[in-house]
Amino acid sequence: MPKHLDCLKFGQMVRELREKKGFSQEVFADQAGVHRTYMGGIERGERNPTLTTIWKIARALNISPAAFFELTDHAKDLKSLANLEGE
Repeated sequence: MPKHLDCLKFGQMVRELREKKGFSQEVFADQAGVHRTYMGGIERGERNPTLTTIWKIARALNISPAAFFELTDHAKDLKSLANLEGE
């Protein structure tokens, strides 16, 4: 089953932000209130998370949900935006 490009970009962004914050996938999934294997699927671009799940992930990362959508379009700016948003 082919992976959708937007899901891949979103998953990459989630992984990079999670790692930048120093969370393991398991701890982060717990803080976001989603199962670890589901979070892994999101990070690999295999899952298409609901708006509710995006909201949970954003809260766990302490960034706005809108930042996810902005970052999906501007993945190359991910590291600089992560620095502005949460540190």
